[in-house]
Amino acid sequence: MTKNLWTPWRMEHVLGQAKKIKGCLFEPPGTALSDPEYLLLYRDRHSIVLLNRFPYANGHLLVAPRRHLADITELAPDENLALMAMLSSCCAILRSHLNPDGFNIGLNLGQVAGAGIADHLHFHVVPRWQDDHNFMTITADIRTIPQHIRHTFALLQPDFAQLSPEAS
Repeated sequence: MTKNLWTPWRMEHVLGQAKKIKGCLFEPPGTALSDPEYLLLYRDRHSIVLLNRFPYANGHLLVAPRRHLADITELAPDENLALMAMLSSCCAILRSHLNPDGFNIGLNLGQVAGAGIADHLHFHVVPRWQDDHNFMTITADIRTIPQHIRHTFALLQPDFAQLSPEAS
């Protein structure tokens, strides 16, 4: 029996028709604390959390400082502390909704180190599950994501809204 893997939201990307983001991905327009159009889960004075539009795994988050800077050594102490606290909050939220067995948390500094967007420092938070490498990843470098990205956004966003000082 043939089984299909459907990922229709990727077709615009595959055909090169995906809407181009003006400016920096980590600086979505406006002042809203969240915005589904930009997959913006959270924004405060020091940090921003986005759901990765082209994820390695379901729930793959991007966590960046609000300030546009390229190197971790440029962070002010309060920004550094806020980013570490946000990474911790991200793990707690992902753990509560997606039940991963672990996480990859990474930072690529500079294009040569693998940063796709080298001029704005950002961390990747990737939930991982036991045996989550399947034949698609191993043989063809293709990842299968079991949940639509809009559903993942809707699942996680209420918890990020609770992080806001305005929610208190």
